Amino acid sequence: MKSFSAISVGWTVVPPPDITFPSSSSYFGREFRLTSHVHSLIGDRLVISNRNASCFVVQRSSNSTATERTEKGEHERSPEKDEGVSYTLDEAISSIGFGKFQFIVLAYAGLGWVAEAMEMMLLSFVGPAIQPEWGLSSGEESFISTVAFAGMLVGAYLWGVVSDNYGRKKGFLGASILTTGAGFLSAFAPNYTSLLILRCFIGIGLGCGHVFTSWFLEFVPTQKRGTWMVVFATFWTVGTIIEASLAWSIMPRFGWRWLLGLSAFPSLLVLLFYGNVPESPRYLCMKDRLTAARDVLERGSTLNQRELPIGMLVSDQINKADHNEFHSLETLDDHRTTVSSISMLLSPKLIKTTLPLWALYFGNTFSYYGIVLLTSQLSISNSECGNVIASQLESIQDSSLYTNVFVTSLAELPGLGLAAIILDRLGRKISMKIMFLAGFILLLPLVVHQNQIMTTTFLFGARMFISTSFIVACIYAPEVYPTNLRARGVGIATAIGRTGGMVCPIIAIGLVANCNQTLAIMLFEVAILVSGLSVVMLPFETKGMELIDDVEQSSNI
Repeated sequence: MKSFSAISVGWTVVPPPDITFPSSSSYFGREFRLTSHVHSLIGDRLVISNRNASCFVVQRSSNSTATERTEKGEHERSPEKDEGVSYTLDEAISSIGFGKFQFIVLAYAGLGWVAEAMEMMLLSFVGPAIQPEWGLSSGEESFISTVAFAGMLVGAYLWGVVSDNYGRKKGFLGASILTTGAGFLSAFAPNYTSLLILRCFIGIGLGCGHVFTSWFLEFVPTQKRGTWMVVFATFWTVGTIIEASLAWSIMPRFGWRWLLGLSAFPSLLVLLFYGNVPESPRYLCMKDRLTAARDVLERGSTLNQRELPIGMLVSDQINKADHNEFHSLETLDDHRTTVSSISMLLSPKLIKTTLPLWALYFGNTFSYYGIVLLTSQLSISNSECGNVIASQLESIQDSSLYTNVFVTSLAELPGLGLAAIILDRLGRKISMKIMFLAGFILLLPLVVHQNQIMTTTFLFGARMFISTSFIVACIYAPEVYPTNLRARGVGIATAIGRTGGMVCPIIAIGLVANCNQTLAIMLFEVAILVSGLSVVMLPFETKGMELIDDVEQSSNI
C-alpha cells in the first residue's frame, strides 16, 4: 500500500476508539502524512483505512469554509458534490493543459538552453582565433575546450544536488550568477591562464542545463510531453545559430573578446527573470510541501483559464520500507553525498537503466561536440597539412570558417523536425537507434580527405542526426528517473557525458591539426557505435508513460 500526503485544510482528524492518535487540533490547517488508502466519503466524514485494516475518520471542521474564490465570484463546494475525493499531480497538470502558464516556463527554460548553446558554440571560434594571437600549441588550444567540459562535469552534479535538495530555482540562481559573471570577465582575460580559469567557472555554471530540462518536463502533460520537449530542444538550435551568426558579424571586425562578452548576455537575462518563474510543483510534492504545490497549480489554472480537479491534492510517495531503505543512504541533514547518490542510482531497481544511460551520454556528448569542433578544424586545415598556423591566420580573416559552422548549425533544424515527427510515433529508443545509424553512415566518408563542399555536406548530415539523438536522449533521461532522483540522476549522467566532452577536443583538434584525420574520425565512429548499443540495452520505452515519482514505480515498469 502506498502512502499519501494530503492537504488537510478544513478537516479534523477523528480517531475511532481503538486507535491511539494525537490530538486532532494539532492537525487542523496543516499538512499531514497518512500511510493509508482513502476508502469512502460519507457526508462530511472521510473514512480512511490503513495497511493494518484499521481505520480512522477525517471530518470537516465546523469553523472551516467550503467556499472557493475565483475571478468571477464565489462558488460553494462541498464534499458531497465532489466527483472525487482527491487528485494526483499528473491529473492536475493534465487538467490545466498546456497554455500560457507553460509558455512562460518554456520561454525561461529555453533561454537557459540558448545561453548554454551559445557558450559552447563559441569554442569553435575562440580557440582558432586565440591560437595565433597568443602563440598557442594545438594542445593548448584544445585545453580551452577541455577545461570548459571539466567545469560542466562538476556543475552537472553540483546543480543536480542543489536542485533536488533546495529546489530547481535555487539551481538556476546559482548557475546564472556564476555564468554571467565569469562570462563577462572572460572577455577581459589578460592571459591564457586567466582565460582557462574563467572558462572553467563558466563550465560549472553551464552544468545546470539539465536542470532546465527536468524543470520544464515537470510542467508538461504526459500526452504532449514528446512534442513539447522537441519544441524545447529548438532553443538549443536557436542558440547555436545565433552564436554562429554573432561570430560571423563580430569576429572579423571586433575580435574574439567582443564575442565572449556578448555571448554572456542570455545568462544575464536568465538571472534578471529569475523571480518571475514558479518552482516545480513535482519537486514541492516530493518535499511534502503540498500547499505550495497547489498554489503553483492554481496559478497555472488561472493563467490557462482551466479548472483544477475537484478534491484534495495527493502525492504518491515511496512506501515506508523503501523510504527507510533509501534514506539510510542520506546524511542526517538530507544532503546526499556523491557516494549515496550513485548508490541509489546503482541500486537493483535502477542499475539496468543507469549504466546504459551513462554510456549513452558519454558517447553522444563525445560525438556531438566532436562534430561541432571538427567543423572548424577541418575548415582551417589545408590539403598540405603543413603550416597549420599560417592556414589558421588566413582562415580567420576570410569567411569560410564562419560559413561552414553556420551551415552545419542549420543542420539541427531539420533534425528537430524529424524528431517531432517520429518521437511520439516510434518512441524514444527506436528514434535514437535510427539517428545513430544515420550519423554513423554519414560520418564514415570523412575517414579520407574530402574537398570543402563534400566535407561540409557530410558534417551537415552527421550533425543533423547526432544532434537529434542528443535531443531524444535529453528527453528520455528525465522521463526514466523518479522525481526524488531526477535532477541528480540526469546530472550524474550529464557529468559522465562531459568526460566525453573533455576528451573530444584532444581528438577533434589535436589529431586533426597533426594530420591524423582518419584516426580522429574512426574514434568518433566508435563513440557513435557505443551509443547505439547502449540504447539497445536500455530496459524500457517511456513514450506515453507518466513521470515516475518513486523508485518502487520504476521497478514495476
